Amino acid sequence: MTDAIRLGADIGGTFTDIALECRGELFSTKVLTNYAAPEQSILDGIEVVLRDADITPADLDIVIHGTTLATNALIERRGARTALITTEGFRDVIEMRTESRFEQYDLNLRLPAPLIPREDRFPVKGRIGAHGQELQPLDDAALEALADHIAAEGFGAVAIGFIHSYMNADHERRAREIIAAKTDVPISISAEVSPQMREFERFNTVCANAYVRPQMQDYLTRLQVRLKEMGADCPVFMIHSGGGLIGVETAAEFPVRLVESGPAGGAIFAADVAQRFGLEKVVSYDMGGTTAKICLIEDFAPKTARTFEVARTYRFCKGSGMPISIPVIEMIEIGAGGGSLAWVDAMGRIQTGPESAASEPGPACYQRGGERPAITDADLALGKLDPDNFAGGAIKLSAANSDAAITRDVGSRLGLSTEAAAFGIVEVVDENMANAARVHAVENGKNISDNIMIAFGGAAPLHASRLCEKLGIDQCLIPSGAGVGSAIGFLKAPFGYEALTSQVVRLSEFDAERVNSLLDDLTATAEKFVREGSSGEIQRERIAFMRYVGQGWEIPVALPDRAFSPDDADWLRDAFRKAYARFFGRAIDGLDGLEIEIVTFSVKAQDTRPAPEAHQLTTGQSGQHNGTTREVFDPAEGRMVASSIIERSDLLPGARVAGPAIITERETSTVVTSPFDVVMQADGSLLLTRKEMQQ
Repeated sequence: MTDAIRLGADIGGTFTDIALECRGELFSTKVLTNYAAPEQSILDGIEVVLRDADITPADLDIVIHGTTLATNALIERRGARTALITTEGFRDVIEMRTESRFEQYDLNLRLPAPLIPREDRFPVKGRIGAHGQELQPLDDAALEALADHIAAEGFGAVAIGFIHSYMNADHERRAREIIAAKTDVPISISAEVSPQMREFERFNTVCANAYVRPQMQDYLTRLQVRLKEMGADCPVFMIHSGGGLIGVETAAEFPVRLVESGPAGGAIFAADVAQRFGLEKVVSYDMGGTTAKICLIEDFAPKTARTFEVARTYRFCKGSGMPISIPVIEMIEIGAGGGSLAWVDAMGRIQTGPESAASEPGPACYQRGGERPAITDADLALGKLDPDNFAGGAIKLSAANSDAAITRDVGSRLGLSTEAAAFGIVEVVDENMANAARVHAVENGKNISDNIMIAFGGAAPLHASRLCEKLGIDQCLIPSGAGVGSAIGFLKAPFGYEALTSQVVRLSEFDAERVNSLLDDLTATAEKFVREGSSGEIQRERIAFMRYVGQGWEIPVALPDRAFSPDDADWLRDAFRKAYARFFGRAIDGLDGLEIEIVTFSVKAQDTRPAPEAHQLTTGQSGQHNGTTREVFDPAEGRMVASSIIERSDLLPGARVAGPAIITERETSTVVTSPFDVVMQADGSLLLTRKEMQQ
């Protein structure tokens, strides 16, 4: 479908981004997110890009959608009243968690409350053993009575999570049959949502899926109906957190897979840009209206993980949120966006986020009722934004409102001028993002300064050069269409799905026939989802997560795409030892009888996509640009300085502009601080590069 007319729609916390790929051209727009009816924002944005492209809704061949609605429902606790049915004795697993302390020395540490309160968690008799054997039959009579109670109490959803169901799902399926016979509410079982070991993560994931499922089903149904009513009778696909596309029906059944779907599109966008320029070490920086996301990309692919956390409640500390056990593009996300609110704490320190003004009421400068200062207000006060040309002139900004809010909530409290307070606000948010990037790199054993940054999102180009200064990064790419980068990433995403399951297999007891059967089942499951939208060639990636027996965590080991024989136990043992040595320096030797086991199997399938057109980075040649100038605060100078204001479309490939400067476009503006120059690339990307590299 390379010639198809494709549309990507990304609902964010502040803006909804639309990108249309039509006959070799890209059309895009940003509209404020409508919280009451999110689908309306998509329809409004579609009308704009269709008008620009001079086509009708009937001309659309495919719509690809990503949304933060599931994430927001979990964070804001706006899901359905959900019942959890679990194994007797495991009622409190989601409240006890793992008993790990995410802040070791905080004596007043409070764990996040579980999604489902204790009175809505119901234990039943019945037990599956660790090897999948039935130890105690399921209590059908108790489930019948429980089904009557759930129907009478008006629950909106049901989650079923039994111990060891990833080894044998018979009890969960039987429980679903009994409950479904007496109520029509959606039922989620952990063996289908997340068939992996570790009951806290698995139970929490199935609870999250059930919790947001009614809301997401209703939204996706409304979206499809509204699209058809406007004349777009094309298939709709969703991007999931692992970066692939799935059908709307699958997304409605497993909405937890949509958590982080928007940021996943951004990572795919950055990976495509990295491949275009042959950049093997990249850090992607995505800053929108509500959050900022940092992701490491190596060999043109984002790093992935099997679990992640949402709604971290304690300074974004790992362990303080809700674990979601699904395949996901690994990134760090903090509450630092254009709408993040600035405030002064009890110790007289400027703080930013995580609370956001979002689109309603928005920053003070939006003139939509917001009175508290946000990052956008500080950027406007520092001259980074043109109040008459924000979002292509669609939103008129009020500098007076920004100045008043900054002075009242920050400046007057600290005895600072408006300009100094605004600079303090942006310095704090930039330092928060720099710290997040450093931590993410260190956690992955990387040096952040070895990477080239790729920045996108409505706010990232405003802050990218200053962030590079703080991180010691010498070059940064701002791709064409950066303001709607995630939506463009949707158009680059493959039809893909990762199927995985926990099945403990010790290499001393390696059963090739069992392993082949298990991998064949996973392959069929993954390819089924790919075939929902693609008939092209499928690429497969098979992974075994392995460990020494007795260890608490596993490492990934790549598997060949072929059938195994009994002799392959030795091959697996050797492959694990080599992988272990890459992770930890050496394998463990000298211990007799030290056993190795496979814990989880994974098969990822996706259709083949053509490689992007290759380009070389150019440092360009200096040129004279007689554009207008504006006073913009430059951190290196510590004062307002005259900065060139140049329209991005006026720059020719190879043109180099010395900082300080601002390159403007409809969806964002790129701020070039004085230590940097900016060079227009052949594909329309902007390359920020330190002046020392030109000498």
